[in-house]
Amino acid sequence: MTALPLSDALCALAQPYCPDSVPEGLFSRAMAEITRFHCEHTPGYEHWLQAHGLQAEQLDNLDDWSRLPPIFANYFKRQLLLSTTGHIALELTSSGTTGEKSRMRYDERSMAAAQFMVRRIFAHYHWNAPHTPCNYLILGYEPEDRIGLGTAYTDQFLCSFAPANRVVYALRRTGDGHQFDVFGVIAALQAFAEENLPVRIFGFPAFLWQTLQRMRATGVADVQLPAQSLALFGGGWKTQSAQEIPKPQLYASIHRQLGIELANCRDGFGAVEHAVPYIECAHHHFHVPVYSKVFIRDPVDFSVLPYGRRGFLGFVSPYISSSPAHAVVMSDLATLHQGASCGCGLASDWFELHGRAGTTAGRSCAMAAADLLGAH
Repeated sequence: MTALPLSDALCALAQPYCPDSVPEGLFSRAMAEITRFHCEHTPGYEHWLQAHGLQAEQLDNLDDWSRLPPIFANYFKRQLLLSTTGHIALELTSSGTTGEKSRMRYDERSMAAAQFMVRRIFAHYHWNAPHTPCNYLILGYEPEDRIGLGTAYTDQFLCSFAPANRVVYALRRTGDGHQFDVFGVIAALQAFAEENLPVRIFGFPAFLWQTLQRMRATGVADVQLPAQSLALFGGGWKTQSAQEIPKPQLYASIHRQLGIELANCRDGFGAVEHAVPYIECAHHHFHVPVYSKVFIRDPVDFSVLPYGRRGFLGFVSPYISSSPAHAVVMSDLATLHQGASCGCGLASDWFELHGRAGTTAGRSCAMAAADLLGAH
């Protein structure tokens, strides 16, 4: 396994939202370490730095990591960028059955770092329940023999934090693709309500909203899922942003129709191009864990914007060695806020999402899945 002790030390910190727990200078030293690694092991990366006015020998004295030239996440839809450790590594893609795909490779070290972060965040929120069997509703793809889709891989991993009694998938295999089984989802929710085991709902929020609407339209009675049930979403909504339901409306419907507490309705933000997890706090804000830093960039000149200004959402994190994705910019627009402004008690900064920039959106997992919902 690749030896990157400083990067590994940062990604192994046990308190994900406590900036004061990070040893002084560790983040910068870890970023310098991973950037030097890519200079030495990723073809063309050192030239990329030089083209943006940075030399490898400057990295040890760099403390403003917004100066590190990021790669647009959409570029990974066009080019597979690999270091020497990425040639024999797990490959995950960002889209579903159709559309453009980002292809990313995760070597053993990078995947272990990303999964450890999730473990620590689940532990922080007391969602690690190894002795409490749960029923799972996966609002995503029923897996094929080999799981290569990023969201499907994540869903399978999230099911490891509590023993699975039963697992039901919303997008069922048909032999030539997947189809949204709304009546199967309704039947599963009704059965889960009778089984007296906590329910964990993971996946695309659009499918749960469609299910709740169908329940209302057909006169299906509200159910009361057992205590400690959790709805944790990821993957975004549909291609038509005008149809997206505001989170307070979605969460209120989940509470009313399924009985899940509002504090246990959470959204998650992540991407196959950037595997650091961003999960809403109880106040429904995306706090930045100590494993990364967020920079908001002006869409016009790419300069870094201060708190409270809207721009492109950018991340830096030393977790990944198999691809030079340690500095990326997403197509999402966001605003960064100071941690204290949330009121949930976490000290780390948080960001607010505003949707994707541009008039022609790249296709993501949620967009491809939305085609199935629309076809239904």
